[in-house]
Amino acid sequence: MSLTSDGNPAPRPFAHVHAANSGLYRAIMASFAAAKRRFTVHLRPEDVHAALRTSELPCDHQALIDALGQLCEWGNLRADPDTSRVTTVEEFHRARFLYQLTREGEAAETALATYDTALGRRGALQSVALTDIITHLRVLLTLVDDPEPDDARVHLSLMALAGRFQDLADNAQAFMGSLQNVIDLHDADLDAFLSYKDRLIEYLERFIKDLVSLGTEIATLITELNGHRVDLLLDLAAGREAADAAPDGTDDYRERAFAGQRMLWSERWDGFHAWFITRPGRTSQATMLRNQARSAVPRLLAVVAALNDRRAGRSDRSADFRTLALWFAQAPDDAARHALWRAAFGLHSSRHLTVGADTVEARAEQPVPATTSWSAAPPIEISPRLRKTGSYERRGRANKVIDRSEQRRYLAELAAKEAAQTRLARATLVAKAGSPVRLSDLGALDNDAFRLFVNLLGDALAAKALGCAEVSTTTTDGSVIVRLSEVPDGGLAEIHTDTGVFRGPDHLLQIEDLIGTDQQIRS
Repeated sequence: MSLTSDGNPAPRPFAHVHAANSGLYRAIMASFAAAKRRFTVHLRPEDVHAALRTSELPCDHQALIDALGQLCEWGNLRADPDTSRVTTVEEFHRARFLYQLTREGEAAETALATYDTALGRRGALQSVALTDIITHLRVLLTLVDDPEPDDARVHLSLMALAGRFQDLADNAQAFMGSLQNVIDLHDADLDAFLSYKDRLIEYLERFIKDLVSLGTEIATLITELNGHRVDLLLDLAAGREAADAAPDGTDDYRERAFAGQRMLWSERWDGFHAWFITRPGRTSQATMLRNQARSAVPRLLAVVAALNDRRAGRSDRSADFRTLALWFAQAPDDAARHALWRAAFGLHSSRHLTVGADTVEARAEQPVPATTSWSAAPPIEISPRLRKTGSYERRGRANKVIDRSEQRRYLAELAAKEAAQTRLARATLVAKAGSPVRLSDLGALDNDAFRLFVNLLGDALAAKALGCAEVSTTTTDGSVIVRLSEVPDGGLAEIHTDTGVFRGPDHLLQIEDLIGTDQQIRS
């Protein structure tokens, strides 16, 4: 555990996200964030419990108290004694707390909300943003021609321009990502996708046309500003922001604030330039966005063609085999199935490779017309070698017999060694977890025991159903039963190995050796 400079544990405001009861912790933090938006500072446990009932998250009082205490331990919340409703000495000595968000907890909740918002953003290709950008650039051209530009108007125009550029870039990125998801998941609803496709292609074509026409005008305006006193505009904006810099005990704090803001505005202007003007060796962002939007149209059309082929029932090999399997299943008897096999595959014994003397004599006595079907003709017996090679005898020297006894001995020793290592690792784990034990109490494991432990843990987690707190499963070889249960108070478990430290949510683990039990019963 890391400590602060005063010796206290360092806050871990994001620990609740990966804890075992992360759903409960997130709901509690959401109730505090909602109270903060209503200008409510403190919450009692019953207030939090009422908020959880509103969100339909079941939680008893003791589990809520434990969760609030854990959040305080992580630094998300702060607990203050609640003495406002104390009327007796007994109530005074009973622990009652008011809870409020800490700075770390509020910052973590804001970051998580921003993450969820960005993850769910669908985005849009904004033609309106292009028009707004042209308007702001024209205002800047007017201001730069003024002998004494108004620094407030310059600053506001640049801020508005930066905001619209940021919206355009973020929404374009989100839209292209959502467009790819639409193309990849097109088979969710066929009719809805085909209807959506027409509107989407029309939308893309309109944006591409606007980007070509308006993008050229934006590039021209940016070029004109580069030829004017754009550095003066950036200096005015940086100076206005540096005027609000707070003193830090030095004399040059304003100069340093100005230098930082000036560098930021220079980077923003370079970004404006790179968005719409292609430089040697670097394609503009507008050109790349236009190419991506154009390439999305044929990809959408290809998806539509595949859907139409699927709806029309075009035959392919997999469909043919499925139909043939259905015919086999519906065949009335074996004779019909044999006839279907011969008609479908034609894999039959060859009778035309060669004819022996006995066959010639038999054919002389009982001639078979050439028009006779092979299925109706008398069979011809041939040797297996003739069937395989077309010749009765193998020519050349016989193959030398290779002695592989050494390789077999090596493989047997290797298998015995691996089996012994597995038995030892299983015995080690059963000794540590024969009865329910926390993962955090397993202690150190050697490489063999840790490898077996990870396999058993993976089997248990794979068999665990969503929302189920306990799971019991048997390994595929039937040698071990693994029982895994969630720990109500959560926490992080650490298992030390020769190659590093394994970390994860704490659970109760029990391992039962079925092989050892069976051997004891047989003995």
